[in-house]
Amino acid sequence: MPGIGPWTAAETVQRSHGAADAVTVGDLHLPKTVGWALSGTRGVDDTGMLSLLAPYEGQRHRACRLILLASGGQPRRAPRLSVNDIRSW
Repeated sequence: MPGIGPWTAAETVQRSHGAADAVTVGDLHLPKTVGWALSGTRGVDDTGMLSLLAPYEGQRHRACRLILLASGGQPRRAPRLSVNDIRSW
């Protein structure tokens, strides 16, 4: 169907048919979370995510779901703005 991309197709098949290997490609946060959990590196893209999930062929969606549920994600960085002392206003 026109207008249906890989992200929409994977998300639909995961929920409607329970497809265990339909990986959500094109997601903003999923590759970074999977990359951090499996390799400890930042900035993993879709291609890198698929190569990291290659050992889980046949169960890649389930592996992604377990990683999302179990991992805390990447460590947070320091805040970018300094705390302002409002008493001086």
